[in-house]
Amino acid sequence: MTSKSPLKGIDVSHYQGAVDWSAVKNAGVSFAFAKASDGNTYVDPQFRTNWQAMKAAGVVRGAYHFYETKDDPLTQANNFIAALGSLDSDDLPPVVDIECYSGAFGTSSLASNLQSWLDTVSKAFGRTPIIYTGSSFWNTYLGSADFSAYPLWIAEYGVSQPKMPNGWSNWTFWQSSQSGSVAGVSGACDLDQFAGSSMAELSMLSGA
Repeated sequence: MTSKSPLKGIDVSHYQGAVDWSAVKNAGVSFAFAKASDGNTYVDPQFRTNWQAMKAAGVVRGAYHFYETKDDPLTQANNFIAALGSLDSDDLPPVVDIECYSGAFGTSSLASNLQSWLDTVSKAFGRTPIIYTGSSFWNTYLGSADFSAYPLWIAEYGVSQPKMPNGWSNWTFWQSSQSGSVAGVSGACDLDQFAGSSMAELSMLSGA
């Protein structure tokens, strides 16, 4: 972390409806994540519109997949890969959002299933994915597994600094609110911070 103000971001899905990304950019938002897919087959109906409009507005963009623990990890990975299609060099790495236990798939452990998703997506895009999670969920279901090689996007609200889940000593992104207000977005949206204060640092993460 630097002593300067971290870069501001948001994350959205179809729940936010149509987003005015130019207004979001003008409100001081530097980056954003949009939901692309969920589980084995679901694709967010607003994703493609968000993905293209984020780029056009000059917002550094990222995409995430909501991981269903009861679904096959390879099918989920391929669903996300198909929904995203490709990454530009200045896009953020792909994200897996794992925060809810919905039952186990097969006889494999959750950790090995998650690793399968990460390996498949990493091979497809040539990028190291980001893991989004909360400390309580992670420590309960994956706390003994070491995923510290992956950048962490941590969710915790109403605190000055989030608690780190087992295996990480620092965060790359922090979802600090789920009830934020940003110009260009109707209703509430999630607010995020990047653990850096410059676009150059964000570009290093994106690979640009």
